[in-house]
Amino acid sequence: MTATLEAPTVHTGPKTVEKARKKSRLGKAFRSSAAILLFLAIWELAPQFVLDEGTRTFLPPLSEDLVALWELILNGQLADHLLASLGRSAAGFVIAVGVSVPLGLLIAWYRPLAEFLNPLLELARNTAALALLPVFTLLLGIGEVSKIALIVYACVWPVLLNTIAGVNTVDPLLVKAARSLGLSSPNLFRKVILPSAVPTIFTGIRMAAAYSILILIAAEMVGAKAGLGYLINNSQVNFQIQQMYAAIITVSVLGLAINAGFVALERRFSTWRVKEKA
Repeated sequence: MTATLEAPTVHTGPKTVEKARKKSRLGKAFRSSAAILLFLAIWELAPQFVLDEGTRTFLPPLSEDLVALWELILNGQLADHLLASLGRSAAGFVIAVGVSVPLGLLIAWYRPLAEFLNPLLELARNTAALALLPVFTLLLGIGEVSKIALIVYACVWPVLLNTIAGVNTVDPLLVKAARSLGLSSPNLFRKVILPSAVPTIFTGIRMAAAYSILILIAAEMVGAKAGLGYLINNSQVNFQIQQMYAAIITVSVLGLAINAGFVALERRFSTWRVKEKA
């Protein structure tokens, strides 16, 4: 008789699996940040070894800009300007979201109202907010009110239009199924339409959050005495180039942080959705 030898079964322990997962996460993190790391390396090396002295004056290495950023942090200037910008941005953003979401739900729910307002909405959404900066300044002055009003105007449209789109793109089969189960219109709206529209609404909210920073920076360059936009413009006028880039870096990091926060918030409010398998 011939004996058959079976290959021994190799069991992968939990430590091996965990190491593989960590390696996979590290590789994914490196791939996602490789372009940024390359850009930062070019920013540091090109002014030192490629650009001439005159050009280097206007584009200093990243290390010098980071030193200027650290000095702004230590002397408290960055915190003062950052708080001023965040206060204006948050005020305009909250007002815009508070107005746009209910208004968008109302317009999407009542079709005759949507058909009546659609031409006006299309006209307003295609009017750049910064083009209206002189109008807001003339009507409301160069103080806080005009800046917050401009942010409200810029943030209203992405939230409003995405709210309308979110309601309009709800699966009709879900609505029919809910009606067949005897749901009243308020319950249908609360349990079916609104949850289905949440991801699209949050897309508009994330866009509005980005707009609130970008529009504010431009508005603060006119008639402001504090804020990141004022810091960028004032540093450029006074030829403090490293400080100017430090403020620009702060704006970029702030935008990334705000976007990441809203992505996490969107996931929190969309936990009911079924995740797609890869």
